[in-house]
Amino acid sequence: MIETRPPAEVPARAEALPGAAIDEARASSVAKLRVFRGEPGTPSRYDEFDVPVEEGMVVLDALHWIQGNGAPDLAVRWNCKAAKCGSCGAEVNGRPSLTCKTRLSDFDLDEPITVEPMRTFPLVRDLVTDVSWNYEVNRSIEPFSPPADVPQSDWRWQQEDIERVQEFRKCIECFLCQDVCHVLRNHETERPFMGPRFLVRAAGLEMHPIDQADRRPYLKDVGGVGYCNITKCCTEVCPEHIKITDNAIIPLKERVADEFYDPIQWAWRKLRGRSDSAPDRRSLPVLQAGRQAEPSIEPTPERLARAVGEDSPVAEPMHAAAPTTSTPAAEPTPAAERTDAGKVAKAARATAGPRAKRARRRPDTGDETPSEG
Repeated sequence: MIETRPPAEVPARAEALPGAAIDEARASSVAKLRVFRGEPGTPSRYDEFDVPVEEGMVVLDALHWIQGNGAPDLAVRWNCKAAKCGSCGAEVNGRPSLTCKTRLSDFDLDEPITVEPMRTFPLVRDLVTDVSWNYEVNRSIEPFSPPADVPQSDWRWQQEDIERVQEFRKCIECFLCQDVCHVLRNHETERPFMGPRFLVRAAGLEMHPIDQADRRPYLKDVGGVGYCNITKCCTEVCPEHIKITDNAIIPLKERVADEFYDPIQWAWRKLRGRSDSAPDRRSLPVLQAGRQAEPSIEPTPERLARAVGEDSPVAEPMHAAAPTTSTPAAEPTPAAERTDAGKVAKAARATAGPRAKRARRRPDTGDETPSEG
């Protein structure tokens, strides 16, 4: 005989509480979240919320609680909630992180937790940024190029040949490495920089055992691999624990150095009758804006002085807009003088004409020096 029991009675106090109050009653503690709010063209601010914390909660859970109880218009991008889609990237206490993987128990709940959008990319609204620039850079990389005379059914390689490449395939394109990269985040560069995520992709293609393309001129002249000074900040924030600097960027820098800057390699190629690679004349799209300052405004000293300590919704473009020539300035400022000097240098390079293009060389397989062989 099966014994049946009536359902347990729910305490009257819990029945009378609303959903938010029930969560607070069950929670063991409360976290104070400071969440960035704003969109381009409007003043930004930080809203504070007291979020009840339960065991196992992550920052994304807290943001969902805020959407359900405090700010239903809060814009948050997320998808899988399993640290595999890369959609929920943000900055938690200044560190680029996946909010679905960042546990509240890792923080001192006596201190506020600040959640902000990724600073490197243009702001859309609240915690959502426009990362489309990354896909434009991705299209500029020469794709996988197997031998044209070998059918796919005959492709063969050993596991040891692709172990290095398999690590790079773990990337979920959360773009946290792009966000933390100080070249993309802070520096004014003469040319755009492709960033660590796409150096990883280029490394995966370059190191594939049957890929036939030579991307070293692209990495040097277009991708800007020389801008990276291997601080390993990208490796530290990677949620898939890819050794970006050690296993991808440094080998690519070595290949570029061997091709363009190593005198022994240059002499060895001459002895073997091979020519140098021709420079790549393409250019990457420019990452125009983040969220620290107003867009398309020349950063004069006066504006920079006013911007100190302010939190504007969108950031300074990597390349400052050139001043228009329709109304010449009466008294050139030091910044204008530097701009004029840059124009003169650019005109001089244009007058000199492009360097003679050389034949594109074969892949570097078998291109080792005698000491390496």
